[in-house]
Amino acid sequence: MSTSSAARTSSGVVLMCTLLLSAFCCMSMAAGAGVAFFEHNPVPGGIAIVDLQVPNSDIAPSAKLGDREVAVIAQNGSWYAIVGIALSTEPGTSTLSVDTARSSSTIDFEVNDIQYEEQRIVIKDDRKVNPAPLDMERIKKENVRIAAVKAYRHETLLSDGFQLPLEGILTSPFGLRRFFNDQPRRPHGGIDIAAATGTPIYAPATGLVVDTGDYFFNGNSVFLEHGLGLQTFYAHLSKIHVKTGDRVSTGDLIGEVGETGRVTGPHLHWSVGLNGTWVNPYLVMSE
Repeated sequence: MSTSSAARTSSGVVLMCTLLLSAFCCMSMAAGAGVAFFEHNPVPGGIAIVDLQVPNSDIAPSAKLGDREVAVIAQNGSWYAIVGIALSTEPGTSTLSVDTARSSSTIDFEVNDIQYEEQRIVIKDDRKVNPAPLDMERIKKENVRIAAVKAYRHETLLSDGFQLPLEGILTSPFGLRRFFNDQPRRPHGGIDIAAATGTPIYAPATGLVVDTGDYFFNGNSVFLEHGLGLQTFYAHLSKIHVKTGDRVSTGDLIGEVGETGRVTGPHLHWSVGLNGTWVNPYLVMSE
């Protein structure tokens, strides 16, 4: 199946996301889903599970980290916030704003320090490191589109655990401080799994396809939403086997490994996102 055009506007993405929400609004929370589904590891790039101190007999509260809404799940008689912590977060105290039907409050949680390793990569195509002006125009449009996709959230959790999307060799772990041709770039917001071109990639959990496309850096890509803003992202594919609007179940074929975009060889870049920021994928794994 062919990929979506990179020139599609962010307004089109938002419209599709609205249609997806309407189509699946009757889905119930996956059986057994709860805070135990996530691993509490409050570090930059990690997840904080925060007791909001609101009985779950009440209407679900809303919680925000800054201006970003975070996932809220009921378990063990209380509501818990499942907070994705950005890799750029400084260790120390972070604050959630919490709103219920009767009151507003704030709750603090601590972000612990972590030291990620460094990785230096040589990219033969210098335009993938230092884009030309025409490339930058494309990249800016793609960034707007990605922001719209990452802002989408289905209002119930559709998954109850994740498996790896393929078997292969882990070549780049999460959080690496990266240098391309000796130039510093953003930390690695996912994991890289090396495998031969054409190796099948499977959905690691139930979800909705909220976007597919060909991106300058990421190549052929797929975004899945698993509910409450929990998303997964698949990059550098040789083929895409789903389209925007599809619902996928665990184990469904979504694409094939490739080496499109900025790469040094065939592999899958796989990211997991919460409240619009990338977190360590192993913190949502069932095993």
